[in-house]
Amino acid sequence: MTGAPRAFRYLGPPELLARAGRHTLGRAVRTPTELAARLAESPPGERTDPFTYVVDLTGTLWLAPRRSEHVACAGGADVLAAGEIRFAVQSTGRWAVAEISNLSTGYCPDLDSWSAVATALDHAHLPRPDAFTYAFLFRRCPTCGQLNLVKDDDLTCAACDNPLPAEWNLTTPRRLHR
Repeated sequence: MTGAPRAFRYLGPPELLARAGRHTLGRAVRTPTELAARLAESPPGERTDPFTYVVDLTGTLWLAPRRSEHVACAGGADVLAAGEIRFAVQSTGRWAVAEISNLSTGYCPDLDSWSAVATALDHAHLPRPDAFTYAFLFRRCPTCGQLNLVKDDDLTCAACDNPLPAEWNLTTPRRLHR
């Protein structure tokens, strides 16, 4: 199934998942017009601040205010990608992605989630970079079970100093059939 998008389950606190229910805090962005409308709802000083985003299992981009939990943006559902995204106005007057990451400690998406993000942004006709502008690695320590945000490519557990796996290992990945 290589190449099929991977779904990421929520791994964060159960109480946040319970609060998220199946009602999303996010707003779908499928066109430049929907993005402009979403940004217009924000105070002018916050339009170029980062937003929380997810890409749902249908490949749609969803945005919520930055201080929102990713699980609330997704309505508690599994996602293809999650992180933070910031937009900037181009010289043409169109909004474009200025920065984007996979930073979500609730879903801990691996770097291969970029393909789902790129596809969602392309379908929405939103100019984007060629890759995450900020990329994060998440690993679970097989010795003590601690979730680690890997820093400086140091695959050592922050809690017990044992080696972390080179490959993403937070849940059993599920490949989606398309």
